[in-house]
Amino acid sequence: MTGSALGGAQSNFDSNQNSWTLSNGLIRATFQLTAEGFFLTRQISDLTSGDQWAPSLNRPTSPIRIQAGGDLFDAKTQFILVNQYAASIAPGGVSQSIVLQDLRGRAQLTVLLELFNDSPVLRYSLKYKNLTQAATHITSLNLVPWTFDDLGKRYTAFRVNQWSVASKPENFQPLQSLLDTSGSGIQVYSGSAGQQCGWLALRDSDQRGLFTGWEFDGRTKTTVSQDGTKGYVQFNSAVLDLNHAVPAQSEFQVPFAFIGLFHGDWDEAGYRTQRFVESVLAKPAPDSKAFPYVSWDSWAYQDKIDEQTLRRNAIIAAGLGVQLFIVDLGWARGIGNWHADPAKFPGGLGALSDYVHSLGMKFGLHFALAEADPASPVLQDHPDWTATDDSNYFGAKSLCLSNQPAQDWLIQEGIRMIDEYHVDWILQDGQNMVKQCTKSTHTHDPADSNYANAVQGINAVVSAIQQARPKVFWENCENGGNMMTFNMVKSYVTSITNDASGSLASRLAVYGATYPFPPRYAERYMPESDGYTPYAAHSYRFGGPWVLMNALANLQTDKLAFLKSQIQNYKNQRADISGGKVFHILSPEANATDVIQSFNAATNTAIAVVARAAGGSPTYLFRPKGLDAQQRYTVWFEIDPSVYSQTGAQLMSNGVRVKLPVPYSSEVVRIEAQR
Repeated sequence: MTGSALGGAQSNFDSNQNSWTLSNGLIRATFQLTAEGFFLTRQISDLTSGDQWAPSLNRPTSPIRIQAGGDLFDAKTQFILVNQYAASIAPGGVSQSIVLQDLRGRAQLTVLLELFNDSPVLRYSLKYKNLTQAATHITSLNLVPWTFDDLGKRYTAFRVNQWSVASKPENFQPLQSLLDTSGSGIQVYSGSAGQQCGWLALRDSDQRGLFTGWEFDGRTKTTVSQDGTKGYVQFNSAVLDLNHAVPAQSEFQVPFAFIGLFHGDWDEAGYRTQRFVESVLAKPAPDSKAFPYVSWDSWAYQDKIDEQTLRRNAIIAAGLGVQLFIVDLGWARGIGNWHADPAKFPGGLGALSDYVHSLGMKFGLHFALAEADPASPVLQDHPDWTATDDSNYFGAKSLCLSNQPAQDWLIQEGIRMIDEYHVDWILQDGQNMVKQCTKSTHTHDPADSNYANAVQGINAVVSAIQQARPKVFWENCENGGNMMTFNMVKSYVTSITNDASGSLASRLAVYGATYPFPPRYAERYMPESDGYTPYAAHSYRFGGPWVLMNALANLQTDKLAFLKSQIQNYKNQRADISGGKVFHILSPEANATDVIQSFNAATNTAIAVVARAAGGSPTYLFRPKGLDAQQRYTVWFEIDPSVYSQTGAQLMSNGVRVKLPVPYSSEVVRIEAQR
């Protein structure tokens, strides 16, 4: 028996059994290369609840499932062990590599397993090396290759819609479905321009649950199904339209994915996902004390902006406490012509940026990097750089980012733009960031557009610019939250959810998005049409950055004073909300009351936003969740002057009355531990 114990996570190799066990005190996962040469998953266990997930006798399971040309490698493939080793990885964990070769000598497969100290989540990937003397193509792989014994129980699947450019009532709607035991599957269609977020949770009738997420921005089809007659539940996650060439003696790495365990409700599944994302995957936030930001965005004026208008708004924004000043679409000579319009900015866009900085704010710029107007110099000189997909973003054509010449040009343009205009923040916008392109004249395989334009396209472009200018932070946007994946979180510090679609839509988006994603990835844009009422402002209190889209220079003193007070209230509560566990208590509806709450264990503080839309009652009995039953708390409200002092047990059992006297009224409830 050999092992590697690194912090709380450890990996042990039993050379007699050819088995590997990874554990961190929260989760244990065991894999084995059997005497017959099959590499199989043996068990994944939740060490806190005792829940176990093991394969069915009728269906062995393996983390290997990949098709390379005519060769399928899976649980039925025989391998020999070539090598195995463990290493420590940041931010505190262990990585186990298991190098296998199939008996025919066609491929070398390296299973990569990662476990971190404080998370009940196993992260994994697979490397394929082509050992043949000719190129082959990866045409199929499974990002979620898990099959487990169903133990004779019924299962419910849970997933969340993402944003659709064609605004729909079901944007970010959570979806629950009881699995049919006949084997018909529940589907998640994720990735850029997909239908759901790249996350799926499953729970049985005894609250035994697991969740999975995949780190890929392209389009995938993921299913979970139950075959009651054969006694198993099975996952499958396919990268669509995959045809990736691997030359002889070269390697291909499958995108990482993860599987985690929970016991309880969907809020627990979400919380465990979010803590893993924040500790392992997510791009670090700019400043834990000052982020999520309060931002101002110039789209209140749409593209009718100029230097003097923006300077007037900048003075007011700074006085309100705005931290980030964003110049939206309309600053450039044209989409794809990323030079400031000299007629709008006679003093230079760099001078405006310096002025914003002098007021104590950061400067952000809109960048629709994957789009170009047909009249732009880049398309006049290189008309073939367009993708076959045409999203028609404000009349622009789509660029193929996995076409190497277009990519090289775009990376240099991004770096130049950042340097020339002294940019702190990029608002990445556009329509469908993973373009479809079947052109044979480009450097990618025409049949591999989905993978190529994700990994070798948008991911490569953003990564190259960020490596060159690491102090600039990026926001993910495609006219809304339309690429909600766990690869996205690695490049962006936040993601838009709803796109300036109003108070109710904002709360709907936050309610759904904060199941799989940390609150800071639920950024909201507040349009002028929302008005200046507590109901409007409270609708943007919960989540990530709060972006104002108001023509500030046109506002009267009373409205500015209202915004200033609400901005300060937001700042006072953002850290507790961002660092807390989200409780989804009542989903937003047009004629009802909705409630979302966060409990931050580090500060022993709960914050809830309670909003009454067109219908609902004048009071709501709010029973908070997650409190310490023995702790005594003080409860106060942002509007109601009432103050209560009760134990956590009393509050969770008896609740507190929240006053919502008229339609479109709201309240923010704060619960603080008494010292």
